Amino acid sequence: MSKIAMIGLGCPKNQVDGEMLLSRLIDGGFDIVGDLDVADLVIINTCGFIDDAKKEAIDNILYAVSLKDEGMIKGVVVTGCLAERYQQEILNEIPEVDAVVGIGANGEIAEICRKVLEGNTVAEFPSKYCMPLEGDRILSTPPHYAYLKIAEGCSNCCTYCAIPSIRGKFRSREIENILEEANSLAINGIKELIVVAQDTTRYGIDLYGELKLPALLRELCRINGIEWIRILYCYPECLTDELIDVMASEDKICNYIDLPLQHADGDVLKRMNRTGDEQSLTELISKLRAKIPDVVIRTTFITGFPGESEENFETLSRFINNIKFDRLGCFAYSPEEGTFAAKMGNQIDDEIKAHRSEIIMQQQYEIFAGKQESRVGTVMTAIVDGFDDDNMLYMGRTYMDAPEIDSSVIISTENELEAGQFVKIKILGVDDCDLVGEVID
Repeated sequence: MSKIAMIGLGCPKNQVDGEMLLSRLIDGGFDIVGDLDVADLVIINTCGFIDDAKKEAIDNILYAVSLKDEGMIKGVVVTGCLAERYQQEILNEIPEVDAVVGIGANGEIAEICRKVLEGNTVAEFPSKYCMPLEGDRILSTPPHYAYLKIAEGCSNCCTYCAIPSIRGKFRSREIENILEEANSLAINGIKELIVVAQDTTRYGIDLYGELKLPALLRELCRINGIEWIRILYCYPECLTDELIDVMASEDKICNYIDLPLQHADGDVLKRMNRTGDEQSLTELISKLRAKIPDVVIRTTFITGFPGESEENFETLSRFINNIKFDRLGCFAYSPEEGTFAAKMGNQIDDEIKAHRSEIIMQQQYEIFAGKQESRVGTVMTAIVDGFDDDNMLYMGRTYMDAPEIDSSVIISTENELEAGQFVKIKILGVDDCDLVGEVID
């Protein structure tokens, strides 16, 4: 039985795709291994969204190629966004790669790997709409949480973003299939579902003619065994009163929302093909906090978008200082090939873009530190993620933190805990970005 290892890169959505690939490989008669040194073939499931992600993908491809050159593995297969975006270019630039396959070929991954092991070079790029949206998965997350991907692609067409050209237009999965998968995950021990899509708030509009995320969430809350439901990648224009009310009324839905705003200045947002401005976004967040007083809001911003003036940047900085987001990431604008924004005039100097990003992140660090300190002395519920052997302490998360993205809680206890267990902890302090607490129940 041939052995295959996978290097998974990029976002949780791509991670779900990788988990489906692993399941198809097992069904095709392959053995999945975690160690590249014992693999016959290595698959790199790539991200190709921004420059840093592309560099990481290429570095991993070159590393796998070096293993092949040393005779340690027999083949290298490149899948995912970078493969879909650059296709034959990858084979031309890195001819040692044995297969480059677009996302539309995900359903044929076992046969593609078989061809590679037989000595063939493969380049397959069927329509991206051939990509399977359903299927069994081999989870790569810890056994107590999983990502639940409810849609593929994006139709928002933000001028800075290549995702629509890479992944295609937005297409929702049928609600019955999502619920069937969620039930299966619960039966297999998953306690936290993390709902993802390029735009989760737009779920259902293409299939049902209306926004169906609130209805889907209500159904997910009825599944026995699921304790927490977390929502990522929401867009402000589809953050309806109905969705906010569902979040406020359903105990299983974490009072946490990922709301990537990208900017606050109306002129910049218009050039991004986004909606809103400082006033409308302030009103939306005020409404969200009024209905869900303990809501944690995570967001991301872009500095140095083409034409961003000092005044535009000051609007963003003021907005962040006034709103005081709980979690925030800021990135210097990266011009992406094939996007409208990359062709715009008034491109900003790289040093200015980076400096503005640093200002925002320093501003946010002080806000975040104050919010963390305000938790000291409170009692919170945490889910145990595992045991840190280096520090001999358990690590966990409260409702405020998504895995792999946000901070953690360092948990002190005299008792043995299990991953996926919920415990009451008293917050005793802050260690760098992490809360520190002890189990009280």
